[in-house]
Amino acid sequence: MEDQNKDTVTDDRSITNEEVEVIDSTDQEITESNETDSASMEELKAENQALKAEKDEVFNRLLRLQAEYDNFKKRSQKEKEAERKYKSQDLINELLPALDNFERALQVEVTEANSNLFDGITMVYRQLQDALVSQGLEVIETEGQAFDPNLHHAVMQIEDDEMESNIVVEELQKGYQLKDRVIRPAMVKVNK
Repeated sequence: MEDQNKDTVTDDRSITNEEVEVIDSTDQEITESNETDSASMEELKAENQALKAEKDEVFNRLLRLQAEYDNFKKRSQKEKEAERKYKSQDLINELLPALDNFERALQVEVTEANSNLFDGITMVYRQLQDALVSQGLEVIETEGQAFDPNLHHAVMQIEDDEMESNIVVEELQKGYQLKDRVIRPAMVKVNK
């Protein structure tokens, strides 16, 4: 029986040694696992920071794109409004020489022989003028006005001491503006 007890003691010691080895290896694995978890945690934190920075960048880019889109819409709306406002400008520009010719025709001396023709020309001139005015055409006032290079085109200068300087003395050709845009400046004679 002593042999059996010795065997049991020996077995108990060997079990204890095995258990110690298992515990040591488990401690080592836990330490390695903690180190790995710690390194992994640092990597995750760094990745999280990088993702936050990328999210912020994308969000800022989105805000800029939204602002650009809003500006584009406003600009497009203004262009459409201007297009509607000045849609008849090309046609009016082509009709201005005809209007000038009607005005010249109306300056002819009226006789009994041409009075009917004169009346017809006057009616057509007024109709054309009314149609153009209804589209927003306005005559630029010139004589006696201060010279404005935005509205007037000086083709001659005179020197008259009785008049103020830089005043339009005579209109040589009418100027027109469509609503608030000058489409043809008036040709004028200006006092120095």
